Amino acid sequence: MRYLILGATEARDENGGALPLGGSRLRALLAALALRPGRPVPVADLVDDVWAGDPPADAPAALQALVGRLRRVLGREALVSTPGGYRLTAGPDDVDLYVFERLARRGGAELEAGAPDEAARTLRSALALWRGPALADLPGGDQGHALRPEAHRLAALERRIEADLRRATGG
Repeated sequence: MRYLILGATEARDENGGALPLGGSRLRALLAALALRPGRPVPVADLVDDVWAGDPPADAPAALQALVGRLRRVLGREALVSTPGGYRLTAGPDDVDLYVFERLARRGGAELEAGAPDEAARTLRSALALWRGPALADLPGGDQGHALRPEAHRLAALERRIEADLRRATGG
């Protein structure tokens, strides 16, 4: 399973097919969980992420209902209950944000090592993962969690431009 949060939130099966996530709250829940792949996320944090400070009267029950819906889409084993929260059964390589960060670091290292051709190629691959604003489905996604990925995207873009300039000038 692959989770895409660099743009509109998507879940893709092993064949690359998009799974039907439905409404905005379900996409927000998946984005909040995918930010922390393989780690337990407390109910209070998920409520804050999904409802952005304006939770329903019975937020834990509403969250539990969303979790049930998400499990029906992803499969029961993909989203497990933990003491006081939930965990997405995934690793960083299953989430586009963390794949982007790994590729951006590698491209930066290639540039520093004097390999601008490889750096430009790697950084282009990293930047191609972006399909829109990071965490677009989290309410208030233009702040908080989304600031770090957006800053990393700009830094990767600058390094890619630097790599292209070095390639053009031979230095």
